[in-house]
Amino acid sequence: MADVHDKATRSKNMRAIGTRDTAIEKRVAALLAECGFAWTAQEKTLPGRPDFALDEYRCVIFTHGCFWHHHDCYLFKVPATRTEFWLAKIASNVARDRRDVARLHQLGWRVLIIWECALRGREKLVDNDLKERLEEWICAGEGSAQIGTQGMSQLATTSLPDTM
Repeated sequence: MADVHDKATRSKNMRAIGTRDTAIEKRVAALLAECGFAWTAQEKTLPGRPDFALDEYRCVIFTHGCFWHHHDCYLFKVPATRTEFWLAKIASNVARDRRDVARLHQLGWRVLIIWECALRGREKLVDNDLKERLEEWICAGEGSAQIGTQGMSQLATTSLPDTM
């Protein structure tokens, strides 16, 4: 199936996709503020430029889009056009995520990945549940984790999605 847009229009649309201050980042920021946590946004000095870094707790939080980071959920769909290009692009994102999480662990940082599906869509978690999970993980002070529609689970670099 051919793309419905010409190359210039598709390029313009792709450039318009924000990489910071996204709706899911704003929701997580509001939840962190409600809990009373202090954080730095888009911390440039750390591998992967985490969306939120909480120095006091030596932890970072990433908000990952399910498509861009290949989450195994209902929001991820393999594109019908330019499939090989997109699978390669997403695979490189996943490889970069693995590398960044491993580097953060080596530097002594805990990592939390909050998947887009937990924050928006038909199966999203309610704010109170998300707030509880955030507070619980941040204050526990140990291990890395991820939050999806099924709740919280442990995260290790090997539990990130395999590249395609």
